[in-house]
Amino acid sequence: MTEQESALNPRSNPRPISGIAKNTSYFTLALVIQKIISFAYFAMLARNLPPDQLGKYYLAISFTTIFAIFIDLGLGNVLTREVAKRKEQARDLLGSVLAIKIPLALLTWGAAIIAVNLLGYEELTRHLVYLSCLCMVFDSFTLTFFSCLRGFHNLTFESIASVTFQLIALIFGFVVIKLELGLIWLMLAMVSASTFNIIFSSSLVFFKWRIKPKLNWRDPLIIKIFNIAIPFALFAVFQRFYMYLDTVLLSLLAGPAQVGLYQVAFKIVFALQFLPMAFIASLYPVFASYWKTDLGRRHFEVSPSGKKSQIPESQGKGESQLSITFERALNYLLIISIPISVGVITLADKIILLFSSEYAAAVLPLQLVMAALVFIFINFPIGSLLNACDKQKINTLNMGITLGASVFLNFILIPLYGVVGASITVIFSNLLMFILGLIQVPRIISFRPRQIALAFIKILFSAIIMAIIILLLKPVMNIFIIILLAGPAYFLVLFLCRGFRKEDIVSIVNSFVKKSV
Repeated sequence: MTEQESALNPRSNPRPISGIAKNTSYFTLALVIQKIISFAYFAMLARNLPPDQLGKYYLAISFTTIFAIFIDLGLGNVLTREVAKRKEQARDLLGSVLAIKIPLALLTWGAAIIAVNLLGYEELTRHLVYLSCLCMVFDSFTLTFFSCLRGFHNLTFESIASVTFQLIALIFGFVVIKLELGLIWLMLAMVSASTFNIIFSSSLVFFKWRIKPKLNWRDPLIIKIFNIAIPFALFAVFQRFYMYLDTVLLSLLAGPAQVGLYQVAFKIVFALQFLPMAFIASLYPVFASYWKTDLGRRHFEVSPSGKKSQIPESQGKGESQLSITFERALNYLLIISIPISVGVITLADKIILLFSSEYAAAVLPLQLVMAALVFIFINFPIGSLLNACDKQKINTLNMGITLGASVFLNFILIPLYGVVGASITVIFSNLLMFILGLIQVPRIISFRPRQIALAFIKILFSAIIMAIIILLLKPVMNIFIIILLAGPAYFLVLFLCRGFRKEDIVSIVNSFVKKSV
């Protein structure tokens, strides 16, 4: 086996790989705990609030979530990337980003308040929105501070904060529910959690990392950052529409019942996205750092006399740590996504029954959407590579094209096939995003598709063996027992196929217990 055939081979350049593994492990664990606490909080609210009150509460949160995108405008990604490249300029970069976001926050807050009043919502709903606006602003600046720390390849404190946020909301919310204090106090529970996060994140930046940003609205760096952020901002807007427009079109073209069926399938896929998100959160600044390191080697060669001469970019890529890390990221996410996709497709009927027999028609949509899961997962490292390597305009263009294709397909397929048509669109739109991104990869790094294809075959073979085991056990066993048996069976077959090695497991385990170096 070559160095790159393993998804997480710790032998080559172990120091940065150890940092990636440590960040990914902690952040993934934190997101799992966060999801569990968040679900418990939602279940508590649903059991204690009538539908109209629960609707007002989440309407306020959803309303401000839409506006929140206009505060950040992709500045978090820009800050992480630029700090990863130039850590010595972290103070100036953070100060410039804050100088941009402060007026944006004030304008967005004002726009949200004006909008909720113009739309004629009742007094209680308006007051909930006012409080939710506080969360919107606090959370946006918390994101900025943690984006700065991501540039230093640190996700440990962000992991702690994400869990603590949910715990504060859960405990405060539990007290409010038991004392029957009402929705205003319930929203204050979220405000208290957001207040903790902004104090915690800013204290880390100011005191632990000793980064003291200075706001200077005339700094030329502001214009530079804003120009860099424009593609990220457009991407964020395109992505928001891409994620939610299909539901709107489905409700308009097929009715609310079809939306309900679609949401069962969509929510399962959406919940699983924390896996690639956690991995990419630690990988993105590493990509940016490696890209900066590789730039000098990419454009110049040294002659025997010691003189440097410029060479074409296409001839200077070579095998680099950036290439190795990108291929490992693809392998890692294929190892995770393929068995999940195959497993859920095989168990779709049993999974839907966990909700209700009334959702039986959601089995096929779930299977179709899960077929797109592999593309959804591996689009994360491809998009992250483009953004980290100064190709964010191309990544934004790809998302815009994908959004246009998704809208076009939905208008054609939903009237014909309803929720099934929307699910088919998910497959083709994510496949399109994958193809558009993959075309750009060889233009950035030395990419070996044959090695990825070999890993894909091993992983798919192992997943098919797992599916056969599931089909044999389905008629006689509980779904949870099947999952407990199928997972180890998959990894055993993959191990025997040399899809990963013992050292990979040791690397992941050590990422929890060893200090990053």
